[in-house]
Amino acid sequence: MGTVIQPTNLASNSRNWTECCSDLSDSPLKHVSFPTSKVSNKQNLHPHQINRIYDELFEIHQKLQCETTAQQEFAEELQKREHFLVEREQLLFRHETALSKIKGVEEEVLTRFQIIKERHNTEVEHLTEVLKEKNKESKRLRSSFDALKELNDNLKKQLNEVSEENRKMEIQAKRVQARLDNLQRKFEFMTIQKLKGNSHVAHEMKSLKQEKVPVSKTGKVPLNAQVYELLTIFMDWISDHHLSKLKSEESGMDGEKPVLGFAAQRNEIQEKCVKLLPMMTEQLQWMPFVNAKLHEPFVKFMYWSLRQLDAGTQHSTMTSTLRRLGEDIFKGVVTKRTDNNYLEHSVENKPKTAAFFKSSNLPLRFLSTLIVLKTVTQADYLAQAFDSLCLDLKTDEGKVLFLEYQAVPVILNHLRISSKGLLSNVIDSLLQMTVESKSLQPFLEACSNTLFFRTCSVLLRTPKLDLQILEKLSIILQKLSKIKSNKKLFELFTIHLMLQEIQRTTHPEHAFLCINLNSTLFNLGLTKCNSVASNASH
Repeated sequence: MGTVIQPTNLASNSRNWTECCSDLSDSPLKHVSFPTSKVSNKQNLHPHQINRIYDELFEIHQKLQCETTAQQEFAEELQKREHFLVEREQLLFRHETALSKIKGVEEEVLTRFQIIKERHNTEVEHLTEVLKEKNKESKRLRSSFDALKELNDNLKKQLNEVSEENRKMEIQAKRVQARLDNLQRKFEFMTIQKLKGNSHVAHEMKSLKQEKVPVSKTGKVPLNAQVYELLTIFMDWISDHHLSKLKSEESGMDGEKPVLGFAAQRNEIQEKCVKLLPMMTEQLQWMPFVNAKLHEPFVKFMYWSLRQLDAGTQHSTMTSTLRRLGEDIFKGVVTKRTDNNYLEHSVENKPKTAAFFKSSNLPLRFLSTLIVLKTVTQADYLAQAFDSLCLDLKTDEGKVLFLEYQAVPVILNHLRISSKGLLSNVIDSLLQMTVESKSLQPFLEACSNTLFFRTCSVLLRTPKLDLQILEKLSIILQKLSKIKSNKKLFELFTIHLMLQEIQRTTHPEHAFLCINLNSTLFNLGLTKCNSVASNASH
């Protein structure tokens, strides 16, 4: 790059200079000898020679000027070329520097690109694994749902078969009961005849036990069946038309203040019930001597009397009475052989019994179960009562009785975390009422009040509530959410917020609970349809 190329005019100038020199060799100057003295020079040179010499010198001068001009032009051209080459060299240096920088940036870009590519591949592999796990979980949930659906279908078939068998057994039981009633009437008639024929035996027994106080004349009252029949008719009438009217009281629970006159009337009824219950508890001892058909109105009257005390203050004096009432209803009543007047009622040695809780008569047994649930506090008694209630509620007649006797508040008294051992049984009894039947809608309407939703709200606030309890409760709430007017009650007790929190924290493996929660929230307008459908498909 630093080598300078000689231009072609330089060679031509050299040739011109050589020709000039050769011309001079042929000029007159060459033949002229130059003497040492001036005089001789002047003498030897002629004018034409001088002119010729002058001309030749002038020509040489011109050629030298041209050569000088050519040399100057060549020097300028050389400077320009050198300047151009220096600029090109600097430009090349800058390009080389830029190329080196670009090369470094390219290496850094390639390194970063490789890192990003590796990270992307890692994320793709991770997401692929997660997707595979999700697909496996989805398949497992789908299979679980199919299994639950199949199990539910089988249970429905079994339930239909058991219901049909139960219906046949009930028809048979009614026939046996009718036959038993006939035999009992016959036995009572024969007993009265024998007592009339053997009255002297009773007088001898009284003379042997004069030191004891004789039984009052009311002991002979059970023998007069018409009196008891008349009383039970009155009890039925009072129970159905007065004591069972608890709806206005429940409306008071929902925020409406009862009328002053109604409050006074209710207090008066409660006072009378408080006075009657101890006497009726005493009368249970005479029930073995009364026709079994009359037990049901008597027990129904006691039940509605107890329900009248719900809205009022429980008197401390009633605690022992209620406990005794519950135990007698649960265990039944057996006549004591030590009774002074025992032989006046029966000539047989076998004691008579009156079964209430263990009766084969479904309405009597159902009422007795509800009385036990309201009066007894022993856990074993309550567990047996709820087991009996669940069995009775599997029949359509049991569901009708549940609604007729307005049993929801009775059950709700035990729907609390303090009754942890009985909580599953309590939920099961309510769950039996949610089975598809004619009683389902009336039951849901009976639960559509502040008492039920307040109880559920308190229960849902319990930390670490058992999963099975939560699943069963979610079924009931899901069915209640279908009633549009219940949305206010859900919001009033913030149950919808608690359900959303439970839905957020519930593991996806608990598909049944998730489906119920999503369905409930969808009915309340808090979730979209596609989320429910996606969960249902799983």
